[in-house]
Amino acid sequence: MRKVVHKLFWAWDFEEEEKWLNKMAAEGWALASARYVRYEFEKSLPGEYGVCVELLEHTAGHSESRQYLAFLEEMGVECVGTWIRWVYLRKKTADGEFELFSDNKSRVAHLSWILVFLGIIGGMNLYVGLYNIMLLFTVGNEINLLGYVNILLGWTFMCGFGKIKKRKRKLKEEQQIFE
Repeated sequence: MRKVVHKLFWAWDFEEEEKWLNKMAAEGWALASARYVRYEFEKSLPGEYGVCVELLEHTAGHSESRQYLAFLEEMGVECVGTWIRWVYLRKKTADGEFELFSDNKSRVAHLSWILVFLGIIGGMNLYVGLYNIMLLFTVGNEINLLGYVNILLGWTFMCGFGKIKKRKRKLKEEQQIFE
């Protein structure tokens, strides 16, 4: 038996997305495929799988990413979905708890990749939005909705950037305490 759920998570909410996917797995709905806002689940034993979400350094089709995913597969981890550079991974819990980042240093590195991702997307949207609005004032009186949408998206992504930056700073502080 399968079911499809459509749900939106922003890039900076990947931990909440992961918690939700693991909650579904605990209820007997294992993630079978994922892409952007579409999640397909298959009936399984409750808690049979653990799920992790990761942002790769490159797209999933890149040779380094393929090598990394092949390594994970050798460790019993199955890639059930990709979207841009995000990968959705699952592993049977009988093999032990599934956690990709076992220390603060690796968590900080992962958050750094997310910051780059958000900074580029947010910055580009802000730039394009401001450029479109400047054109509005120099070329004519038309309302340039696209410019305002770009600014709104850019601002949203920069707020997410701030949220991840704060989380990264907190992890670094914790890391310094233990060193």
